[in-house]
Amino acid sequence: MNYYLVDYENVKTQGLNGVNKLPEGDVVCIFYSENADSLTFGLHRRLNESKATIIYQRVEVGVKNALDFQLSSYLGYLIRENLDNPYDYYIVTKDKGYECLVSYWKKKKANVSLVINVAKQQEIIEPEPQPMPQTDPENKLLNSKSLEEQVAELLKDKTDAKSVAKLIKNYKTKTGLNNALVKKFPSKDNKKASEIYTAIKPLIADKKGK
Repeated sequence: MNYYLVDYENVKTQGLNGVNKLPEGDVVCIFYSENADSLTFGLHRRLNESKATIIYQRVEVGVKNALDFQLSSYLGYLIRENLDNPYDYYIVTKDKGYECLVSYWKKKKANVSLVINVAKQQEIIEPEPQPMPQTDPENKLLNSKSLEEQVAELLKDKTDAKSVAKLIKNYKTKTGLNNALVKKFPSKDNKKASEIYTAIKPLIADKKGK
């Protein structure tokens, strides 16, 4: 079962794309305030069609980041109340300030992740990659050529080099990068994304995952 905590001020209606496809047992909690308290007719229809449980949390504003604080507090409450339930928790936001919250709960063995909407769980927002030590001779991204140039040397279609290099920089894990390639280069059986991923493996050896 999944529990989605939606930062509606941040993602607006786009954050609820796919809510009508969620299964029974999932819970969507929408945090909104006077700064974002309206629904489109289309979103209202999708919410009504959803089999998931929809909860609305009106946030009291007046201080900076009021919604963030209340959403974070509610997450802690839910985790404590559902210790015996197999929930995965997703904070639906584009705000990377929540990364420290995710890191904290992962250390506590709670399954908490960031996503940009309830339909795209694979689009977990990855932390910005930290620069590798300049003294590491094994780091293949630190030679005299730019990352884009290195990518271009490995790809059949050189015009994709810029986009692929940007994805390599933006995603910390191999899984996140692979999912991003699938979205960026859609094709039958994800053939193109697979070919690109295989080609750039020498450049992503230091990323987490398999």
